[in-house]
Amino acid sequence: MTRSVTILGSTGSVGQATIDLIASAGRDRFEIVALTANSNAQALAAQALELRPRFVALAREDGYEALSHALAGSGIEIGVGAGAVCEAASMEADWTMAAIVGAAGLPPTLDAVRRGRTVAFANKEALVCAGDLFMAEAARAGTCLLPVDSEHNAIFQAMAGSRREHVRRIVLTASGGPFRTASREAMRAATPAGALAHPTWSMGAKISIDSATMMNKGLEIIEACHLFDLPHERVDVLVHPESIVHGLVEYADGGLIAQLGCPDMRTPIAHALAWPERLDTDVERLDLARLGRLHFEAPDPQRFPALDLARQAIAAGGGAPAVLNAANEIAVSAFLDCKIGFLDIADRVSEALDWWVHGPFSDERIDSFEDVLRIDREARRATRERIAVRAAG
Repeated sequence: MTRSVTILGSTGSVGQATIDLIASAGRDRFEIVALTANSNAQALAAQALELRPRFVALAREDGYEALSHALAGSGIEIGVGAGAVCEAASMEADWTMAAIVGAAGLPPTLDAVRRGRTVAFANKEALVCAGDLFMAEAARAGTCLLPVDSEHNAIFQAMAGSRREHVRRIVLTASGGPFRTASREAMRAATPAGALAHPTWSMGAKISIDSATMMNKGLEIIEACHLFDLPHERVDVLVHPESIVHGLVEYADGGLIAQLGCPDMRTPIAHALAWPERLDTDVERLDLARLGRLHFEAPDPQRFPALDLARQAIAAGGGAPAVLNAANEIAVSAFLDCKIGFLDIADRVSEALDWWVHGPFSDERIDSFEDVLRIDREARRATRERIAVRAAG
């Protein structure tokens, strides 16, 4: 049977990998319903002309002229603005890839979830910022959620056929990023170019910086707590520089089940794309004899404080995880613009958490997605102000 597909964030690395897999599988297996992008009108148009979706949406309204010119005469419907992206997410499709980076991906991902079909999500912020609400909405709609992050997809596979009460803990692995062995002094002097030079994965700028600070793993801890219904004390992290073991599940009897594979995002995407079946791919096959050895080590909390910040946020609950995510996005952007140093990223996030947890907002209830988006906006504003004040001082 042909599976109808919508890809939210089709021009990003995950979106492009999804399209590559679909193209390899053949048009008789997948039909593209809608594609969306943030600002890359030319890339979106090229994808649309190849895949012939019914609808394309560009979040940036100033890209309408370029997109409409590129698709003139194609018969493909065009929309621009955040509302158009949500419209794409709401269209009837069997399977939706939610791959929009950051909190901007929350509204369209939520619209896709409310359709009650299958949503594969690489947008961890949806669960970080609004995990309880998001999971409740998925349950209410009867939506099948499939994790695409390599670590959560690995846990999902390692838990297949097992009962949740038999799980003692799960372990997310981390490459350690470009600064795994660097001193704090070297990290303090790090440039954006150095932080973007990931040793094993090819990712977008924001995710690459999150890997360098290990905030990506902190966000994944929060995501895992919601996705697998576990307290953060039962979600561990191991640094594994080869990025071959993507996740492990320890069971009550002491056994560990791990999922292994070469560091290629097409593997977890293919798993989600074909689930519950398997898709043939041309990804590199793992040769353990050639590898010979795999290495593991505990993360250093002094050099990578983001992990502890994430645990503080989920322990505090309420709006704290949304504040963590918002402050991190602003701080990462400031670092990439050379407005703050590399170590300042975690410092600004820590200040934002302290402002929330110990401030007048700490007792506010989070009853709706509107509450989450309001907190997100306020945390961004406060973080920008702190960065500006420090730069002026």
